Amino acid sequence: MTMSEATEIEKKSLEAHVELCAERYTQLEARFEHVDGKISHLQSLLREVHDMVQKMGDKRTDQLIGWGVGLIGALSATVIYLITHYVLT
Repeated sequence: MTMSEATEIEKKSLEAHVELCAERYTQLEARFEHVDGKISHLQSLLREVHDMVQKMGDKRTDQLIGWGVGLIGALSATVIYLITHYVLT
């Protein structure tokens, strides 16, 4: 029998029905509170994962910018070297 099905005693006694309904609602509230706690926990985990992904993206962007600056610097130095040794001499 599920929680929502009426028992034989409930069918015969309004007081028993009221008492059993009160117990059912108490159990439902406890379950909702438990689910709410789990959802809150999942939200905090999701927030942490989001922050980690964002930090990793920022770190990767900084790394790519550093590599780009280094590459541009190396190419610029090579061009300047070639100009000074082959064009100006």
